[in-house]
Amino acid sequence: MSIDYDAPRLMPEDESTETLDGLKTEKTVPGASIDMDEADLADSFVLPGADLSSEELLVQLVPVQSDEFTCMSCFLVHHRSQLAREKDGRKFCTECEG
Repeated sequence: MSIDYDAPRLMPEDESTETLDGLKTEKTVPGASIDMDEADLADSFVLPGADLSSEELLVQLVPVQSDEFTCMSCFLVHHRSQLAREKDGRKFCTECEG
């Protein structure tokens, strides 16, 4: 006997809805979905281009360390081990040179 693994599995309590008559007699309550105020839901979304001028961003800045450099191509701070070349005081990382 072969088994159809793609067939939906029914729990014993779901067997009454297996037939069309069972589906017709199944009671549905109108408005049973979650009733939430749309304004409450809209407060949780941040839209692109929104005015964030009243927001304050706190970031701790760490100065460039003695074993780091700023690449003049990508302007990222890298460790000195990623230095590919230095020309006229301008340093370039291995990622930009590759």
